[in-house]
Amino acid sequence: MSWICCQLGAREHYAIPRALHSSEALAKFVTDFWYPPGSVSSRILPSSLKQNPRGRYHRGLANADVTSLNRSALTFEIISRIRGQSGWTQIMARNKWFQRKVAGYLARNVEKLKAENLIVFSYSYAAQEIFRFAKSKGWKTVLGQIDPGPVEEKIVAEEVAREQELGAMWQPASAVYWDFWREECELADRIVVNSEWSRTCLAKAGANGSKLFVIPLAYESPVTDTPITRTYPRTFTRERPLRVLFLGQVNLRKGVARLLKAIRLLENEPIEFQLVGPVQISIPDNLRKNPRVRWFGTISRNDVDTFYRNADVLIFPTLSDGFGLTQLEAQAWSLPIIASQFCGDVVRNGVNGIVLDELSSNAVATAIRSCLNEPARLRAMASHAIANQRFSLTAVGKKLLGLFN
Repeated sequence: MSWICCQLGAREHYAIPRALHSSEALAKFVTDFWYPPGSVSSRILPSSLKQNPRGRYHRGLANADVTSLNRSALTFEIISRIRGQSGWTQIMARNKWFQRKVAGYLARNVEKLKAENLIVFSYSYAAQEIFRFAKSKGWKTVLGQIDPGPVEEKIVAEEVAREQELGAMWQPASAVYWDFWREECELADRIVVNSEWSRTCLAKAGANGSKLFVIPLAYESPVTDTPITRTYPRTFTRERPLRVLFLGQVNLRKGVARLLKAIRLLENEPIEFQLVGPVQISIPDNLRKNPRVRWFGTISRNDVDTFYRNADVLIFPTLSDGFGLTQLEAQAWSLPIIASQFCGDVVRNGVNGIVLDELSSNAVATAIRSCLNEPARLRAMASHAIANQRFSLTAVGKKLLGLFN
């Protein structure tokens, strides 16, 4: 079987097309922006519209058959900004643009594509029109589900109701958004999720359980010949505080409200909190101006490793499916993790991190305080990063190829 992989954005560092390519099963990769090193496109792109060109390429696909929509994608982004689009309006417009362009490309090139045993992969919320075309040609379809769907939105809505001040920026998706998603699920022959939790949530939302398959994210450890070691002081002080890193989307779904309350509970302790990622909450003034709480906002993909290297512990108190690259990356950098029970696939309590018994500010504060008071415990957890071979590209590729066996 040959695969066509359609991907909007650089999700998971292009793990799915890379896994398929390494298994010699990728016939075509279609994406929005693609900037090989030294390409003309990466040099002429206006700085105000740059999508981190260095992050829109992966050397693992250097010799793959890649088709990008650079010019059309840039045009879309320019028009979107002129129109002042943002939030769900922009997200849905971008998803629709991508589907239309990819479906059009497939239609124009159908004779050039290997039509027998062809499988089309696309991520959720940007697959509807692509799958409609694929099914019209009798091709197989695989939906890569990026989140737990409507069930997760309900969890977030309940948190917003509890944290109205922080959640003032949050808006639920429209009914149309979920209608489109349900059609994607119907058109998909297989639906791939990253965890058992996501599979349960999708089944609750009405997805056909027989189509749901759990395939972990693919991740490769940082390329380095030098063993990653961490140094912790005997005692943390104001001059050398405990550095707690939160990395990802700063929103209620990721448990940020619980973290911010924990920060207040730990206000007199020698701790520095680093929040890295797009801020999607209304930051309280007292925390915005607090020198112990550093807000870095969105950073480039190339700067992420610096934060992993310099932190002492990663905090990830997510309210729903927290299985993601953040934990795998932290583990690869031998960084201990404090996380919710949703992260149990990666965080092994007392071995490479701490699993929270409950999702409360007190529990978060207690876990952080234990790291502060027991540097030796941090050193032990840092030395026990677990190498999970099931996250390798080879392992993921085999699972993908086995979907129709």
